Amino acid sequence: MTITLYGIPNCDTVKKARVWLAEQQQDFTFHDFKKQGLTGDIVAGWLGHLSRDVLVNRKGTTWRALPDERKAAIVDDAAAIALMLEFPSVIKRPVLDKDGAFAVSFSDAQYRQLFAL
Repeated sequence: MTITLYGIPNCDTVKKARVWLAEQQQDFTFHDFKKQGLTGDIVAGWLGHLSRDVLVNRKGTTWRALPDERKAAIVDDAAAIALMLEFPSVIKRPVLDKDGAFAVSFSDAQYRQLFAL
């Protein structure tokens, strides 16, 4: 089993997910996408399983700070990928990849279902 948790370490929701995984004794790799970066392939892989509407955090400060014309330009996956690579903080966190099954954000119930606990 391969588990990768993507996020930034100072995000409260990412912290909750990391604690949950540790408490459940799940071995996982943490990928800090601000320090380690993201590639178009990684984000495109997420979009193969998740909607851009799920991945792009339209409630966060990064989104709200964007000019309206930039927001309006997110009309397809290519535009969403470009935005997420330019502004990783616009990604809703964390993104969990468990053997190709994905979850965005964190809830105990969601993770229990994903891990069949």
